[in-house]
Amino acid sequence: MAANQESLLVLVRHGESEWNKLNLFTGWKDPALTEKGQSEALEGGKNLKAGGFTHFDVAYTSVLQRANKTLEIILKEIGQEGLEVRKSQDLNERDYGELTGLNKDDARKKWGDEQVHIWRRSYDVPPPGGESLELTSKRVLPYYEAEIVPRVKRGEKVLVAAHGNSLRAMIKELEGMTGEQIVNTELETGVPIVYKLDKDGKVVSKEILKHK
Repeated sequence: MAANQESLLVLVRHGESEWNKLNLFTGWKDPALTEKGQSEALEGGKNLKAGGFTHFDVAYTSVLQRANKTLEIILKEIGQEGLEVRKSQDLNERDYGELTGLNKDDARKKWGDEQVHIWRRSYDVPPPGGESLELTSKRVLPYYEAEIVPRVKRGEKVLVAAHGNSLRAMIKELEGMTGEQIVNTELETGVPIVYKLDKDGKVVSKEILKHK
């Protein structure tokens, strides 16, 4: 990495989806963004622009349209529509198994408040037929280490638009968090998290780009 190069990794959770609005467990299902979700993505792009983060070398996203559309809106806003975009299902949201498509209140009626809370907020207990955050991390991190980290270490500026739990997997790794710490970390929709990194990929600074 040249002395004047600044390694940058920006993570953005997709804007509100139709299923977020209905309070449904979404996982690998593929609902579209709501109008609010599109506005959140646009706001994220505006905040990147206001912060001077308008040039990226590559972008990564999942294969799900709510993340794809969020990235598309952001790239248009910052004037980088032609940027190289790499999509992978390894960056998809956590698979909620039998909870997928259920209203969260209905899931609590079926399995009980305590059990649903454990599935949602424990690091290593998966819902029936689905993934825990630990299992999600085991899917996300090999891709992150093989595809994203080398480009960051070369001093490139990398943008990732993905999902709450696939991003949590990366944040846990970046910040050295425990399982308990990361499951209690909330990520707002459409809000960019900017990490500046040293030549070894270690975090130098973190900034959440949101209007006060």
